[in-house]
Amino acid sequence: MRSQRSPGLVAVLGWITCYCALYTTAAIDIPLEVLGHVNIEQLPTITDQSPSTVIAFPFDESFPVTCEAKGNPEPEFRWTKNGVEFDPFLDPRLMKEENSGTFVIENNGNLTEYQGIYRCYASNKLGTAISEEIEFYVPSVPKFPKETLAPLEVEEGQPFILQCDPPKGIPPLQIYWMTINLQHIEQDERVSMGLNGDLYFSHAEHKDSRRDYCCFAAFPRIRTIVQKIAMAVIVKTKKSDMSPEAANAILERRPSLLTPSGGRSETQLVKGEDLKLECIAEGFPTPQVEWVKIGHQLPVRAKLENHGKLLIVPKVEQEDKGKYMCKAKNLLGEAIHYFTVRVEEPPEWLFEPESQLSMIGSDVLIKCSASGTPPLAISWRVNGVPLQDAPAANRKTLGETIVLHNAKASDSAVYQCEASNRHGSLLSNANIMIMNLPPMILTKEGEDYSAVEGKGVMMHCRVFSSPPSTITWSRDDSSESVEGPRFSVHDNGSLEIYSVEKDDTGQYTCLAKNTEGTSAIEAMLYVKDPTSIVVAPEDQQILMGTTAQLSCLAEYDKSFSNDFQLLWEKDDIELTLNYTENSRYFVEDGSLQIINVSHRDQGVYTCVARTPVDTATASALLMVLDVPDAPDNLVLSEHKSKSVKLKWFPGDDHNSSTTEFIIEYEESQWEPGNWKELLQIPGNHNSAVVKLHGHVDYCFRVSGVNAVGRGLPSEPTERYKTPPAAPDKNPENIKIEGHLPHEMDINWEPLLLIEQNGPGLEYKVSYRRQDMEEDWKEHMVKRHSFVVTNTPTFVPYEIKIQAKNHQGWGPEPKIVTGYSGEDSFFWICPKEVTSVPSAAPDDVAVEVMNSSVVKVSWMRVHKDKLHGHLGGYRINWWRLRSLADSKTSHGDKHTLTFPGDRNHATVPGLTPFSEYSLIVMTFNGRGNGPGSHPVNFKTPEGVPEKNPVFRVTDVQKHTVSLVWDPPSEPNGILTGYLLDYQYINDTEEVGPLQMVDIRNPRTTKWILRELEPLSKYKFYLRSCTTVGCGPVVSEESTTTLETTSTSASTVGLSLASIHGGISTQGWFIGLMSAIALLTLIVLIACFVNRNKGGKYSVKEKEDLHPDVESQGMNDDTFCEYSDNDEKPLKGSQHSLSREIKAGDSGDSLVDYGDEDVQFNEDGSFIGEYAGRKEKRVSAEIKAAAQTPA
Repeated sequence: MRSQRSPGLVAVLGWITCYCALYTTAAIDIPLEVLGHVNIEQLPTITDQSPSTVIAFPFDESFPVTCEAKGNPEPEFRWTKNGVEFDPFLDPRLMKEENSGTFVIENNGNLTEYQGIYRCYASNKLGTAISEEIEFYVPSVPKFPKETLAPLEVEEGQPFILQCDPPKGIPPLQIYWMTINLQHIEQDERVSMGLNGDLYFSHAEHKDSRRDYCCFAAFPRIRTIVQKIAMAVIVKTKKSDMSPEAANAILERRPSLLTPSGGRSETQLVKGEDLKLECIAEGFPTPQVEWVKIGHQLPVRAKLENHGKLLIVPKVEQEDKGKYMCKAKNLLGEAIHYFTVRVEEPPEWLFEPESQLSMIGSDVLIKCSASGTPPLAISWRVNGVPLQDAPAANRKTLGETIVLHNAKASDSAVYQCEASNRHGSLLSNANIMIMNLPPMILTKEGEDYSAVEGKGVMMHCRVFSSPPSTITWSRDDSSESVEGPRFSVHDNGSLEIYSVEKDDTGQYTCLAKNTEGTSAIEAMLYVKDPTSIVVAPEDQQILMGTTAQLSCLAEYDKSFSNDFQLLWEKDDIELTLNYTENSRYFVEDGSLQIINVSHRDQGVYTCVARTPVDTATASALLMVLDVPDAPDNLVLSEHKSKSVKLKWFPGDDHNSSTTEFIIEYEESQWEPGNWKELLQIPGNHNSAVVKLHGHVDYCFRVSGVNAVGRGLPSEPTERYKTPPAAPDKNPENIKIEGHLPHEMDINWEPLLLIEQNGPGLEYKVSYRRQDMEEDWKEHMVKRHSFVVTNTPTFVPYEIKIQAKNHQGWGPEPKIVTGYSGEDSFFWICPKEVTSVPSAAPDDVAVEVMNSSVVKVSWMRVHKDKLHGHLGGYRINWWRLRSLADSKTSHGDKHTLTFPGDRNHATVPGLTPFSEYSLIVMTFNGRGNGPGSHPVNFKTPEGVPEKNPVFRVTDVQKHTVSLVWDPPSEPNGILTGYLLDYQYINDTEEVGPLQMVDIRNPRTTKWILRELEPLSKYKFYLRSCTTVGCGPVVSEESTTTLETTSTSASTVGLSLASIHGGISTQGWFIGLMSAIALLTLIVLIACFVNRNKGGKYSVKEKEDLHPDVESQGMNDDTFCEYSDNDEKPLKGSQHSLSREIKAGDSGDSLVDYGDEDVQFNEDGSFIGEYAGRKEKRVSAEIKAAAQTPA
């Protein structure tokens, strides 16, 4: 730092480091903590003093009276007591300290002589500072006077007052009225205590007679409670010649006020105190008190106490002043009192005098202004002496301001301003220093500043001088000051640069100059890259108990590599990472991991990227999801015989809205401890009315459900037992079956134990024939089944079942219809046939849906032709031929069973591009009816099946030969093949896919050329029709190192030539030729043997597959059920075959046995056609048996 100044100021500059000068005014605030150490003279300043009141509590050992000050030279202290000089050093009983104005009064039992008002004066040669007045108060021990009180006699019905008259003491004062046994006197509208402690009785009653009314006065600050002598009250009963009832009656009278007296009163209080107004009235009946504010509403803060007799307005303000009225009234009249409330204020500074440093020759203004009610008295002192006792030629008083004209160094002094009224006083000391000083720069020389590009920077140059200095900043040894919209020199000398640029890097100089000299310092500015967060954490919703991960990645200036910090905060509080076994927070590469997330982990997490010059942050909200908490306060209400209302408070849903509440019950009679679900209600409800059964001892609980799951249940309710009642319902799921002729079995689901509503449950079974007018036949049973005997064969009955218990009958039951038993068989001479349906469905139609699915519809069979219960319909179909050739080849017959009454069904799993034939039949409990007329239909083209053979036949250095067989089922007209191949190896490297489009469908081999030697390839083949291409078959092969003349049938043979060249040896060639010849002979023999056994008679085929359906239907047919009329039954029953003449049709059903084909619920096949496989195996076995060995 460069400077030009007098040598005497060097010591000053060595200490001053923190004061900033203000340059816009002629006066400067003096920082007292700085001037206390500056090597120049300074005025005394009071730094510490006792509060305005020091109370000598009897339990304290000593009482310090404090006065501390600073100044240069060190100030000397003196005291006044009650305006008279008081020297603590002359009293040996007082403890003193050197260089301090404080003295300590020991509690030696004789403190009264020290009671008084003290003031401290701290002086040096420049002036005097004074303290505020300090009152030392020695409280006396409060006592009630010793007195003898005569009993108070009062007539019944008359008012009376018990006076307390508590002794004076240090507030607060608390008064209690109790008996001699310390039992509180009960207070109410008739009996109450006033603000003065007296106990008021609106009218006397006989029970008020007692001899131990005691008033207790408590003084908490001095830990003292005193008791007044007990008072006796005797209530006299009126004597009269009238009847006892009239003699004891209290005469009614209109109200009058016991306190306050008169019709008007005035109340004054200080702003901030509590306004308390009371009206206590006497009269009979006991008067009620009302309060109003004349012309205004009562203050909103106002409250009533003491049964409406006391009005309190806490912390009163000016707007609370005005007129208030209390009105005490009963049936006979009213009494009124008006209060005028005035609010006054203690002194309060409007402008407190300030310490100033001014240069010689300037005009100094010292202003002092305060407010208060009543108006304040303002007094001035200089160095503790009244202003009029210390005249000065250049000093004038103008209202609230003192003016020092053309101030000199000798005018330096301490000015005191005191403002006071009857509610208190304010005192302020203002140090006025008049001197000239050259600039002293308090900022260190050579400071380095770092700034972030695009942000602002502040470079400091703090100066202390008188008069104020002019501050200029220049750059890089230039004498020109920095200028421009981005540069600003503040009043305190600091240079602020807005939106810093890289070119702002360099050396800067601060120059301070006034009339007494100059001073300068230099500073260096470095501009850094800004810190930014490039990967910010994202808001998350995480399940409780799992692990949350928040990512954060930041960029920053490279020069801060050792000073960069990446921190994490939760809700603006930095997370502490201790990496212990119990720690759940881990940070790795900037990412924060929270293990075993709990509810307390929810909050806002902030990633903080920090360098010495800037900070970047990014925040994310972590929400913890959990099941709802258990509902609270589950209660029962609106108890009724068949219902009760439940109400509860929902538990915390933990950030996932409650979607429903589940109400459960437990009963104590049949399954105690087993909770069962009763009701589900929406999550936005918190009450429900639940219907109940009779004669059940219930207990309830509720649990909430949200997207996370089901929460814990609430605490159970108390038990609620409903009275017995008649049954609410009758049995359901009534089944009427006719297993035997002339009988009808009736079964039903019995009522649950909880549904019985009381003891003595029975069932009334009623039945009658539907087609005849007859009375109901009734039977009472206790079981849940009944058999009606001697019924006609298969006739309809009406049945109803009604529940009954000791309390009465259940509701009127519904009527259901059922049939009696069916015949086993009937005779049509001369041949016996089963009682199966006698008609086939008409108008059978087929709608082709796609290449493998058709929809079949038909006209229903009339119920008169069913001869029993309708079991459903069966569809039989078989493949006639493939449309790809004209050869007829009957396929296996397939069957689908559809239960119930319906007129359409879907048949899936057909072979595309084929012709089919189809019939429909119905069945009942005894078997199948006749089949409909066959309907032929064709399926459209589809994609081919996959090729059965695809292999590599020859492998060379650059070529591979492939052969394949056409697909076994082209499902249309073949249009060609798609051959794809690509380079592969044992690593993850895969070459591009190459495609060869083979347009000739008769092509079955192909040679791929221009392949890489010693490379592994994969080949893919698909067959195509006009509809599309079928599934892929694939092969792999590896090309050889060199081309060989021998054709290898496998890749292994090609590779063998690489290792030793054994394929060129004669013995090896001979061996392979022999193996190939033997293989060819075996294949020819097998082919001839197979063709010789290819045909067999239909009779033999039927022998191998006997018709199991001719043995009748399984009795379990009606136990099967489907909820979709498009779905076949699982495990469909075999169809019954019928005899058809051999010459009637080429598609006669004689050639086909009934087969059972299973489907999934979606209509897809379960496995392959079992019938086709079995027939092929059978044919091969029979053919082999017919061929000679």
